Amino acid sequence: MKILATLGPASANRETITRLMRAGADAFRVNMSHGEHETHAETIAHIRAVEKKNGRPLGILADLQGPKLRVGEFAGGKAFIRHGAHFTLDRNPEPGDDTRVCLPHPELFEVLDKGERLLIDDGRLRLKVTRAGKDEILCTAEVGGPISDRKGVNVPDSVIPVPAMTDKDRRDLAFAIEQKVDWIGLSFVQRPEDVAEARRLMGGYGALMAKIEKPSAVDQLDEILELSDGIMVARGDLGVELAPEDVPPLQKRIVETARATGKPVVVATQMLESMISSPTPTRAEVSDVANAVYDGADAVMLSAETAVGEWPVEAVTIMDRIAGQVEGDITYSERIHIADTPPDPTLADALALSCARIADTLPIEGIIVFTGSGSTARRVARERPSVPMLVLTPSISTARRVALLWGAHAVQTKDIGSFEGMIGKGKRMALRHGFGEAGSRLIALAGVPFGTPGATNLLHVVTLAGNELDQQKS
Repeated sequence: MKILATLGPASANRETITRLMRAGADAFRVNMSHGEHETHAETIAHIRAVEKKNGRPLGILADLQGPKLRVGEFAGGKAFIRHGAHFTLDRNPEPGDDTRVCLPHPELFEVLDKGERLLIDDGRLRLKVTRAGKDEILCTAEVGGPISDRKGVNVPDSVIPVPAMTDKDRRDLAFAIEQKVDWIGLSFVQRPEDVAEARRLMGGYGALMAKIEKPSAVDQLDEILELSDGIMVARGDLGVELAPEDVPPLQKRIVETARATGKPVVVATQMLESMISSPTPTRAEVSDVANAVYDGADAVMLSAETAVGEWPVEAVTIMDRIAGQVEGDITYSERIHIADTPPDPTLADALALSCARIADTLPIEGIIVFTGSGSTARRVARERPSVPMLVLTPSISTARRVALLWGAHAVQTKDIGSFEGMIGKGKRMALRHGFGEAGSRLIALAGVPFGTPGATNLLHVVTLAGNELDQQKS
């Protein structure tokens, strides 16, 4: 299980990033919803400095804000909507009051119909449309309460005709590519076309993670997943727009669907939220993290816990301990293999499946994967083998991307040109990085001719000798 930690005011410095990495963080999230480019550039530079000093590839995910819908402003900054009262959302830019407020999103006036819901402030207020026109939307407050400036609006019953990327997102994407981040998080995806547009703007650079937080995205999950490099179960807004009891089974479904494709899946939001201010989590939060691990997710994510919380290192430490305890459970392997992940009818997939079966049959310490693009590593990870995977790649970008891949320990190495060179390097790296000792057996998986993408066709069982680490370093 990998840990993705969000950086912010509490943690975006070199010392804390180092401590987070040593506590168990494998990759870091930069939230583009907050802060300026200059601040984010400093944070990214700190991550790369820690990476270089420790010789360990670290993934960076730049999370785009997306088209967040918000109400306008109120006279005095706040108002109160009475339960059962009428409340109007209109296009009048004047400050609102207890009866109305501006909704500065003209596209909503085109699609909302009578009977649809509007959820405000993460669902704390719930309005039901009684009449929709081109200039105003009359609602009844099913759940009233206090409201203040610029609170978010969720529209669970309609697909809103807005692109998944705003002008700000386009600027942030260009910045993220310039900074050479490894993953782009695409927020509020509604349809496959949103992902296709983001990929076009990325121009072939980096990896794209689609965040599933809209019911409409769930309805087209397979198509969205096909166009993405990974998926995030963003339970914050997803939990607002769906009934709370719908989220846990949906989380399991999304994880299972992503695993079947061999693409990383991250479970995010409110995992250890009490640790924003407490040095220990609640028992329910511990169970929540454990369930994500039992489901076979590739990674779990910390948000405010590490970005603004008082105990960022402790949050990562406890999350890492939970994952380790679950993975040591004798029932863990059986549980994560409940999900059916049939291989594609290709030689590469057949060999990846064979790696897992051999590791279950023989005393194997690990699987050494030689890869340029990371596709072989993804195939092996999909099978959730019982031993860890040492990913050797000449590409630093690949090494950083697989930081979010289940069971993968990535190392950037020089390219290889022969079978003998591959075996020798694999043995030395295995010893150097703790994948066994003299006499240990490992599986090596590669493609011949070397350097040819998608040519995985070689599986070899090797035995480590004690003198190999003393041989020529590479």
